[in-house]
This record gives sequence, C-alpha cells and structure tokens, in this order.
Amino acid sequence: MTHFFLKRLAELRESAANMAALCEKALDKAQRAYFERSSVLAKEVMTGDEQINRLELEVDSNALGLLALDHPMAGDLRNIVGTLNIGLDLERIGDETYNVARRALFLNNRPPLPYFPAMENLSQLAMEMLSGAISGYLNEDPDLALNVCQMEEQAHVETVKVIKAVIDYMVGEAPAVERCVHTIFIARSLERVASLSANIAESVIFITKGVNVKAACSN
Repeated sequence: MTHFFLKRLAELRESAANMAALCEKALDKAQRAYFERSSVLAKEVMTGDEQINRLELEVDSNALGLLALDHPMAGDLRNIVGTLNIGLDLERIGDETYNVARRALFLNNRPPLPYFPAMENLSQLAMEMLSGAISGYLNEDPDLALNVCQMEEQAHVETVKVIKAVIDYMVGEAPAVERCVHTIFIARSLERVASLSANIAESVIFITKGVNVKAACSN
C-alpha cells in the first residue's frame, strides 16, 4: 500500500465528511425553516444544494479513480465502495432537504397550520439519525451505526402519525387542503432522510465489519 494511495483514500473520506457536514447543516436549516417559518433559512438551503451536488461528484470521481487505478483489497476496498454509496445517499438527503425548504417557503407565505407534535418528533428523529450515521462513519463505529438502523421503524411510525393528523385537520378545513398536502410531503421527505441515514449506517457496518449492506441492520 503506497503513500500515494493512502493520501488519495484520506482525500476521499475528507470529501465525504465535508459533504456530510453540509447535509447535516442543510437538514437543520430546512426543519427550522418549517418550524420557525423562516424564508431566509429556506432560501439558504436551496442555494446551498448545488455545493452538495458538486461534492457528490467529487466523492464519486475519487472513489472510481481509486477502484480503477489502485485495485484495492479487503478493508480498503470496502472503505472505498462504502464511501461511494454514502456519497450517493448524502446527495439524496441533500435533495430531500431542498424539498423540505422549498415547501416550507411555500407555507411561510400563507396562513400557518396548527402545530403537529408528530412532525417535530419526526424532524428530531431524522436529525438524530443523520448525525448518528455521520458520526458512525467518521469514527468507524459499527455500534453507533446499528443504533441508527434500529431507529428507522420509529421514523415510519411518526410519519404515519403526521399524515393522520394532517388529514384529520384537512377534512374540516377545505381551504387548507393545499397547505396540508405540502405538509404531508415535508413529512415524507423527512422520512426519506431517516431511511437514507439508515442506509448510510448500513454502509458503515459494511466498511467496518464486512457485513453485506442489505443484511447489516438485521444482524
């Protein structure tokens, strides 16, 4: 294993770490844009999405370059492939935070809906899962990653609660239908962030333990 290879591998992980930090910050701003009705934060998230996309291309290029030129083995191969998958999931998380921000911007220009407690629970859970998955990757901690995996079902439960509460409200408030639909889509985006964070956690387990990604969270 050459010094050049180790340097390029470190650069790959650094790009992924930078991307993860941007996604974490974007999710925080997006959910605050919704709860605090801040159009400024929503616009910041939407403007910053392009930077996340650029970093995903950087991760992709660096990973494929290492695979093509250096023919890594065992743990190094898992590290590269796992990081490549993490980059793809982070890019999708960036897209979902953009969607949350875009819909929050729409809602912020209209009369507010009632407070839905399950939406806050879901938002906090998505944030916790993303932070945990990122920490698991940076610290190469499979136990932390497994904990993230085990939170995914609760995210689904909270999403169902949000949708039910919003629909119950919408039935008696016909003028609020459009706003309610946007709120449901925000919940769906947060649920997808949680699911993608679980995917990242699975990749962390794959990197650290060599367990098949699809089976990682069930073993």
